[in-house]
Amino acid sequence: MSAGHTSLGGMPEPAEDVTYRHQDWYAEEFVDRHFLRCEFFDVDLTEAVSRGATFTECVFGNVAFNASRHTDSAFTRCTFTRCNLFEAEFTGCKLVGSSFDRCDLRPLRVDRGDWSFVALPGADLRGARITDVRMREVDLTGSDLTGAVLTGVDLSGAQVRGAKLTRADLRGSDLSTLDPTAVERAGARVDVEQAVALAQALGFQVG
Repeated sequence: MSAGHTSLGGMPEPAEDVTYRHQDWYAEEFVDRHFLRCEFFDVDLTEAVSRGATFTECVFGNVAFNASRHTDSAFTRCTFTRCNLFEAEFTGCKLVGSSFDRCDLRPLRVDRGDWSFVALPGADLRGARITDVRMREVDLTGSDLTGAVLTGVDLSGAQVRGAKLTRADLRGSDLSTLDPTAVERAGARVDVEQAVALAQALGFQVG
């Protein structure tokens, strides 16, 4: 089923098992809207705003999220492929179980929320700003976080083998399962408590 060029206001709510193609939703507002198992292909969501919206098990293909703003919204178990999230911002959002493949994620800003079990392998996250976010068991294998800010982030159980953390600010984050020998870490910034834990992980006795 295709929505053609129907305006957002003409959509059913909640939407379930609907496919949307080639929609121009520039600066549209998604307020308390609900989408279940919907597919979005070649949709323009540049400068779109979502508040309290939920997208569950949805597929996004070649969708432009440029400069979009999302607050207290949920994208759970969603798949993002070749999407552009240039200057996108997520505040208090839930993305548990979602995956990103070949997406443009720079410069992404995430504040608070739950991104646990999110798959971001090989992602280019240079300069990203991620603060006070729950990212338990997130997959950052081989990701480039050079110069990124990840402060106050729960990275327990995170997969980070081969990740670049060069000059990243990691202060206040849970690095309890980080193997410092498995990442590029030159110039990465940590606090004293983290430094002690990392030294112990390397087999040093502190004090």
